[in-house]
Amino acid sequence: MTRSSTRRLAAALALAMASVTLTACGSGGDSDGAGNQGGEQVTLVTHDSFNVSPEVLERFTEETGYRVQILRAGDAGVVVNQAVLSKNNPQGDVLFGIDNTLLSRALDEGVFAPYEAAGLAAIPETYQLDAGEHRVTPVDTGDICVNYDRAYFAEHELAPPQTLDDLIDPAYRDLLVVQNAATSSPGLGFLLGTVAAYGDDGWQEYWQALRDNGVEVVDGWEQAYNERFSGAAGGAGDRPLVVSYASSPPVEVIYGEGELPEEGPTGVSTGTCFRQIEFAGLLSGAGNPEGGQALLDFLIGQDFQEDLPLQMFVNPVHPDAELPEEFVTYGETIEEPLTMEPQRIAEHWESWVAAWTSLVIR
Repeated sequence: MTRSSTRRLAAALALAMASVTLTACGSGGDSDGAGNQGGEQVTLVTHDSFNVSPEVLERFTEETGYRVQILRAGDAGVVVNQAVLSKNNPQGDVLFGIDNTLLSRALDEGVFAPYEAAGLAAIPETYQLDAGEHRVTPVDTGDICVNYDRAYFAEHELAPPQTLDDLIDPAYRDLLVVQNAATSSPGLGFLLGTVAAYGDDGWQEYWQALRDNGVEVVDGWEQAYNERFSGAAGGAGDRPLVVSYASSPPVEVIYGEGELPEEGPTGVSTGTCFRQIEFAGLLSGAGNPEGGQALLDFLIGQDFQEDLPLQMFVNPVHPDAELPEEFVTYGETIEEPLTMEPQRIAEHWESWVAAWTSLVIR
């Protein structure tokens, strides 16, 4: 396999996304398939990180007759805010990319129309956070976790941290970089994980201990991982611990240099992980609700679910979806992630972020 650095991966994904958009949208007029004259269009509103293989979208068009137009509208928070502001007059038919940290607000605002996707019964109930009303459909999961640079810890003959408690041990002073919870999705997820772990009475004390132990805070994932983390391919950072994802190690391997190693250059501190579940929903007032329903069915079908791991480096929710060998070999399965009810997040996240900002940033 020919591979490159993580930065080259970002460029490759950008090119792939441009290709997918052109293929899916075609050249106007009627389309019988993606990019061909003839069928009806269904518009998917999503975040900038969305990616899918062109042949998978073409298969959807062949099966349903609908062409998919992909409208990327920023990060997940921006996408959800726009959906709330434009409810009942939406930008598209289906929204993909809302996760459990943002879910309750959108549900409370009536952004989505109920629809029980075909095949939903096969999806584990633990992912169906709106099972009673079916306003959203679970599509994938990802775990926000601390990643570590294996080479650093081997060189210093120091065991990598595995739990949140470990991170405040003086042995790991000045080693961790995290993202700003007010500006970053993984930063917010990591904060929520600490609240889930230590409760309302203990999370601020924990963050004070992290601050005393030299935690560094930067604005977003790109800066934290590619600039400050010592384990990033091609990076020059000096922090061997970073908040990222349980699926980040496969990226380092697949798009790294040389032959596939027995073990990836980065690892996951499995006791630090907060579970994200990503959903899609039929937008209220959609211009093509039938096409939107067909697309939701497709998103939890085998073709799309098996395309997810190496396109967006997330886990499919369908239990029968086959995972690529590299994803399994170099990734981590988090058996007991930290979780939190979406309603609790909706009620408290603003006050938590304000308190965190005052404690850690100011």
